[in-house]
Amino acid sequence: MVSQLVEHERIETTLPKAKELRRVADQVVTLGKEASQHARRQAMAILRGDAEVHKVFSVLAQRYSQRDGGYTRVLRTQQRGNDAAQMAFIEFVDRPGELRPARPGRPASLLPPAAQLLQQQQQQ
Repeated sequence: MVSQLVEHERIETTLPKAKELRRVADQVVTLGKEASQHARRQAMAILRGDAEVHKVFSVLAQRYSQRDGGYTRVLRTQQRGNDAAQMAFIEFVDRPGELRPARPGRPASLLPPAAQLLQQQQQQ
């Protein structure tokens, strides 16, 4: 399912599957941001095709280079007709055509003191 999510960037599945998929998909994007040979081999163990691995290490790694996590979003939809399973969309955030825009980050004044200090150090 991770390969399908990387390929289409939004899929509809059941809610429990989407919640589990979110964990694995965020892991794969983090591997893509590392851009090492070891990370590429770990991603190839999870993803099916070379095209998906290439997309993770080029497109998605560049898109989320400034983001520290939370690359996917789960949005509940309707209940499926035949078995009443709760359905949900899972999609990557900050992409064209997303269902709901990503929330902006918290202002620096609301961050914990340690995070404020880290942010000041990064700006210098």
